[in-house]
Amino acid sequence: MSQAEESLVSLYEGLRVLDLASNLAGPLAAMVLGDLGADVVKVERPDCGDDTRDLVPRWDGQGTVFLSVNRNKRSVGLDLASDQGREALLALVETADVVIESFGPGVAERLGIAYERLHERNPAVIHCSVSAFGQGPAGRRRPGYDALVQGFSGMLSITGHPDGPPARVAPSSIDLATGLWAVIAIQAALARRGDTGEGTHIDVALLDTAFNLMGHQVLGMLATGVPTPRYGTESPSSTPNGAYETADGWLVVATANDRLFDRLCQALELPEVAADPRYTSTEKRVAAREELQTILRARFRQRTTEDWIERLRSAGVPVGPLHDLRQALEDPLTVERRLLVVPPGGDRAEPIPQLRTPIDPTGMSIRRPPPAVGEHTREVLSEVGLPEELVRRLAVIRKAALPDPDETDRE
Repeated sequence: MSQAEESLVSLYEGLRVLDLASNLAGPLAAMVLGDLGADVVKVERPDCGDDTRDLVPRWDGQGTVFLSVNRNKRSVGLDLASDQGREALLALVETADVVIESFGPGVAERLGIAYERLHERNPAVIHCSVSAFGQGPAGRRRPGYDALVQGFSGMLSITGHPDGPPARVAPSSIDLATGLWAVIAIQAALARRGDTGEGTHIDVALLDTAFNLMGHQVLGMLATGVPTPRYGTESPSSTPNGAYETADGWLVVATANDRLFDRLCQALELPEVAADPRYTSTEKRVAAREELQTILRARFRQRTTEDWIERLRSAGVPVGPLHDLRQALEDPLTVERRLLVVPPGGDRAEPIPQLRTPIDPTGMSIRRPPPAVGEHTREVLSEVGLPEELVRRLAVIRKAALPDPDETDRE
């Protein structure tokens, strides 16, 4: 590992982050900070932990959704509805630099751990609230998850094939992108605190992320007054730019300008299409999309995927296979990137491989696997100086009288 790479994965060494969030966005933000060297303490319900632990599929009894965003963390199980659990949390807040939470409407206030209370205990703390629709009078009353935000924002309405129903974007892209925005906001707040010594409250909402992900569709609608239709795998801005069925499978072509379209037509042995005045510019091709697609679909079905990829690549046309996920992970190009890293597991069973942080090509930032519920309760609470008898009682995993999990998180 080079000196630059080593400094990256230890960038936030000495920084303490409290992860009070559940599901994906908040935990991802905390994990990224952990990958960059921060000491991340995940505070969870002592009976069942983060909601995603119970989702399927599972690895060694743990939901893979949970395992995907919770490495490089230590877990503390606290009943935040109890006086002892709340005081233990506030003691942790006094030692923290960053707190990330995603409580549902009114939950933090009912538990007595809203931003104002945390700020009293630690004026320098940076408090990041992750919600679905924000902290405004209307937004804070709405719990929500990625799929609900996809529906509300219009993302579902523009995804899918024109002759089919709306389709969900399968990856939780709004959650995950919101987590990255949260990291950027936290980093900016840390830089500001370096100058002022003051903490701050950050409001990050999934809805804001959704609209930003659809930035060019939003501007397109504002420019034309027409919402983006569903185009299946095709781009709304250019064509041909999507997936095509071949004689034995599928491939993906991306020709976003006139030069590439001409190359495609020559490789497909369709010079008359390149010369057709209906298709001589991007704007014209988009206007005549259906007629052009009929011609191209028929041509692509005449040869195999391998044949077409070889022909198109030789002609300088951007083309590639349409993999399923197993094929994608096993492709030599993916293997070359060394994306999967098995974290050190200690005495535990071998942990599931983790996808390394894209900015850490070595994978050295993956220092510990996702924790078990409350695995580090005694260790962490002892560090903040709580009485040993209190630490012993809090370290016992038990059923806790906490708010219903459906009400505690709105990512």
